[in-house]
Amino acid sequence: MTEPSAPAAGARVLVAGLGISGAAAARVLLARGVEVTLTDAAEPAVLADLVAAGARWLGAVTAPPEGTDLVVTSPGWRPDSPLLTAAAGQGIEVVGEPELAWRLRTADGAEEPAPWYAVTGTNGKTTTVTMLEAVLQAGGRRAVAAGNVGRPLVEVVTARTAEGRPVYDALAVELSSFQLHWSSSIAPAAACVLNVADDHIDWHGSFEAYRDAKARLLRRAPIAVADAGNEVAAGLVARHRHPVTVTLEEPAPGQLGVRAGALVDRAFAASPAGEVLLQTAALQVRGPHNIVNALAAAALARAAGVDPGAIGRGLAGFRGGAHRTVLVGTVDGVDYVDDSKATNPHAAAASLTAYPRVVWIAGGLLKGADVDPLVAAVAPRLAGVVLLGRDREELARSLARHAPTVPRTVVPSGDHGAVVTDGDDVMRRVVAAARQLARSGDTVLLAPAAASMDVFTDYAHRGRAFADAVRALG
Repeated sequence: MTEPSAPAAGARVLVAGLGISGAAAARVLLARGVEVTLTDAAEPAVLADLVAAGARWLGAVTAPPEGTDLVVTSPGWRPDSPLLTAAAGQGIEVVGEPELAWRLRTADGAEEPAPWYAVTGTNGKTTTVTMLEAVLQAGGRRAVAAGNVGRPLVEVVTARTAEGRPVYDALAVELSSFQLHWSSSIAPAAACVLNVADDHIDWHGSFEAYRDAKARLLRRAPIAVADAGNEVAAGLVARHRHPVTVTLEEPAPGQLGVRAGALVDRAFAASPAGEVLLQTAALQVRGPHNIVNALAAAALARAAGVDPGAIGRGLAGFRGGAHRTVLVGTVDGVDYVDDSKATNPHAAAASLTAYPRVVWIAGGLLKGADVDPLVAAVAPRLAGVVLLGRDREELARSLARHAPTVPRTVVPSGDHGAVVTDGDDVMRRVVAAARQLARSGDTVLLAPAAASMDVFTDYAHRGRAFADAVRALG
C-alpha cells in the first residue's frame, strides 16, 4: 500500500483553526515552501507572525478556496462543520496535525525517524504518557511527550540538531479521539487504548463512533495494550494480533499486573514467572488508577526494549501533573484535593474511589455523559456534595435517586452558556460550602465529572481557583 506523502513545496494547504497545533502546523509547512492559507472564527494573536512568514489569512470561511490540496484541521473543529463537510464534498483530504506530523517525519529522507509509543483513552492518557516519557528517558532514550500533551508533533518530528540529526529517538505520544478521527496512516511501534467510557458524545455523535475513533490507533500497531479492567478497551485489544493487558490482579501470561505489592511483567519478560519492575509503594501518585497508568506506561516501555531497572527508576521518580489528584492543603484536619482534570464521570470515579470519605465538588458541562452509574457507585463514601455549573441539576437528580441522605449544597453558576467573570468567586463559595460539610479526616475533592467552560476558561483555571480558595481558608 502506498503511504500518503507530506505536502511538498508549492502545495496549497488550508489550516483550519489556529490554536497551538494549528499554528505549529502552519509554521512548519511555511518553512517547507508550502502555500498556506489560514482560517478561524476570530483573529488569534499568532496571526500577524504567520502572515509575516508568508501565510494568507481568509477569516471565517465555509468552503476551502479553489485549488486547495489538503486541509489541516484543529481537533476542536467538529466533522459536521460547514468547512470540513464542504472539503469532503470536493474530494479534498482532511487531516489533523498528528497525521500531518506522521507524514512529515520521513519527508526529509534523513535518518530512521523516531518510533511513536502512543496512548489514547477516555482518562489517564496524559499521566500515562508523561510516565512513559520519564521511563524512556531513564532508559537512556532521547524521548519527549508530545501530541495532545506537551509540544505539537509537527515541531517534534522536524526538530534537528546542529548536525542535522533528529533531536529525539523515541516519542511518547498522546492522541485524543478528535485527533484520531482525522488520522489514517499513523503506525506507532506500540499503541495503548487505556480505557473507553462515555465522553465527547456530542462531538462524535454516538458512543460507537467515539469508541471507533479510539480503536483507529491500534490498526497499524504491532503491539496493542489495554486495561483488562475496562471491558471496551480490553475487547478492542483482544482482537489484535499481539494483545497485552494490564491488571491490578496477579498477572497471567501476556499481562503486566500486581503481585505481592509489586508491579510485575509477564508479557515481555524472559522468565515465565515474570520480572519485578517496582514496588507499588514507591509510586508517588495515589490511587489504583495510577497503578494501572504505571503498568500501561511500563508495557509500552517494555515494547520499546527498556530494561526493568530503568522502568522502576522512571516510575519511582514520577510526581504527576497539575490538577491531577494534587493535595492542595489541609485545613482543620480536612485534606483538599484538586483533580480538576476529572472532566468526565469515568475520571471522577477513579479519583473518588481513592478516598474513604469524601465531600465531593461536582458539576459543569456533562457533554451528554450519563452520571447515574458514577453516583450509584460512589454514594457510600460521600460525606457531602457541593454542586456547581450548568448541568448541576442532572447530578442533583441522580444524587436524589442514589444518595438521598447525603447532604448537598448547590451554588448557582454557569447558566448562561458563557464563561462568567466571577468564576473565582464561584469557587470561593463552593469551597466555603464544602468546608461546612466536612469534618476532620474527610477529603474535600474537586473531581467535577464535567467540563469547565461554563464557569471557567478551562480545567486549569478551575483548579487554580480551587487552590486559591483553599489557601484563603488557611
